[in-house]
Amino acid sequence: MRYNERELLSLARQPAEKAAEILMRVPKKGSVLKKRLVKLVVNFLFYFRTDEAEPIGALLLERCRITKEEENVFSISFTEEPERKYCFECDSEEQCQEWIEALKRASYEFMRRSLIFYRNEILKMTGKDPLEQYGISEEARFQLGTHQP
Repeated sequence: MRYNERELLSLARQPAEKAAEILMRVPKKGSVLKKRLVKLVVNFLFYFRTDEAEPIGALLLERCRITKEEENVFSISFTEEPERKYCFECDSEEQCQEWIEALKRASYEFMRRSLIFYRNEILKMTGKDPLEQYGISEEARFQLGTHQP
């Protein structure tokens, strides 16, 4: 996926759906847990040094797996690069579960499934495809059983 760095920084400054200072380990050899400000905005997870305003990284929540690792710990890995695994340690089990749920709801796959579900519900209720007015009703990514990134 391509994105403009300036637009990404602008997105990082938007209000977060969820944000907290938690421990994080990046997938570099010898990496250790470090306290980071982690901020979920739409389907990007930004992470910051706790004393800086600019993000040091961003994870696009697309084709990823959010996994409960152990008590208070979850990870994010990517389908195409399973060795690229980010680990997060929360202060409590409750906080860990909240992050896992928020991240799963923010993923592209979840949003796509939700769009298809509500599209079908509206179609059943009204008899009209709500995407037809935008000229995108036939696009493969909006069809059940197909997947387009």
